[in-house]
Amino acid sequence: MDSWCDVADAPSLSPGHCRTVEARGRRITLVCLEDGFHAVEDTCPHRGASMGSGFLDGCTLHCPLHGWAFDVRTGAGLTRPDKPLRSFPTRVLDGRVWIEVGTGTPEGAAP
Repeated sequence: MDSWCDVADAPSLSPGHCRTVEARGRRITLVCLEDGFHAVEDTCPHRGASMGSGFLDGCTLHCPLHGWAFDVRTGAGLTRPDKPLRSFPTRVLDGRVWIEVGTGTPEGAAP
């Protein structure tokens, strides 16, 4: 089964912005940076807040509830390195953003 899921119209999200999307029943935060799209799990490991409602500062996404920081390119936990977000590969095809939901891995883990 193909693990890629079409989640958004690429022009609908400009660099420096993020939002929550759903891919096969999984909530994922989609982030647009100058270098392209990145995707991390939507639930903060601290208290479960939606990361799609967080504050984006460059490539750092801050949880809207308590400010925990994560690198959206890798999912690495910057506040708590032992609590990363799962990250997911992205691609853009024909103006649509796709996320590979079957292969997300925590930062630092072997794929």
